[in-house]
Amino acid sequence: MSEGLNGTMMTERPWSEAERWLLVAVLGLEMTMGIVGNCLVLLVKVMCRDQFSCRYWLPFLSLTLSDLGCSLLIISGSLVAILTGGQSSPWCEVVSLLKFAFITSSLGSIAILCVQRLISMASTGSVLFVVMVTACLASWVTGLVFGSVPVVYAWIRFDPAEMLCAVFWENSYSDMLLYILCAFSLCIFLPCILIFFCSLLLTATSCRSTCNSDDDAADLSSVSPLLVSFYMLCYTPFFVSELILLGRKDLSPAPDWLRTLSSVMSYLDCGLNPLIYCSHQDFREAGLALLWTNRKPSSEPVLTSITKRVNVFQTFHLPNNDV
Repeated sequence: MSEGLNGTMMTERPWSEAERWLLVAVLGLEMTMGIVGNCLVLLVKVMCRDQFSCRYWLPFLSLTLSDLGCSLLIISGSLVAILTGGQSSPWCEVVSLLKFAFITSSLGSIAILCVQRLISMASTGSVLFVVMVTACLASWVTGLVFGSVPVVYAWIRFDPAEMLCAVFWENSYSDMLLYILCAFSLCIFLPCILIFFCSLLLTATSCRSTCNSDDDAADLSSVSPLLVSFYMLCYTPFFVSELILLGRKDLSPAPDWLRTLSSVMSYLDCGLNPLIYCSHQDFREAGLALLWTNRKPSSEPVLTSITKRVNVFQTFHLPNNDV
């Protein structure tokens, strides 16, 4: 039993030993998938960019950096928090700020990708490049701004259920309502609306015209429906927990199990995105070529050449030996 910042009493059920080590195993797997997968994705995007088509590379790069940052800083922070029993300041505030920034930037990157696909505007050309860079940076800055508000007003404390530092309210319900509505309107609802309408228009356009279907299928952006679907699936518990908070005037958070599920599922998205990229054939082949080309024996051509010369020498001298 503990007292929240708003004066309300909150029950915090301690993890059993089995539950704690299960969470350690799950978070460790998600962290490994996120770090290894996104590092490989960055290598393929940089070193093998000529081996697959990617007209909209900027939002893909922003999304990958967001997933990698979440895996390196947020998931590892939750893993350490479970093992040590909490997070201390100032790391506590930094984790809370960065988590909101990563959520906003990843959703914003997917929205920008959907808009680019709809208007067929590639990340090339000076003017278009500046527009796309500005849009991607805006999603990062917006997340940092809204993530810093709870830090400035000292609304942050460690949440054992969420396994990281989260926002707990000390002010009135109206203050909490104003902040969440503003943050969700700009950082969540607006990108979701763009994704929804762009997806509808893309579906309607593809049904009427198939002239560019081959080019779209060959481009890496063809995996964007999978990115959208898994993002919405993984972040649904997080959205639901925030909606529950909005509906409770006593400022009590969502149930412990839902807050834990929201963290585990949101972390899972960081490790799933590299697997979604690999569902694209050209990208997968470029990655396999990068991993295995340098591991082939370098002496194989020399041995083949020597074998051929020995065979030629033997066939050339056999008649003389018979004579």
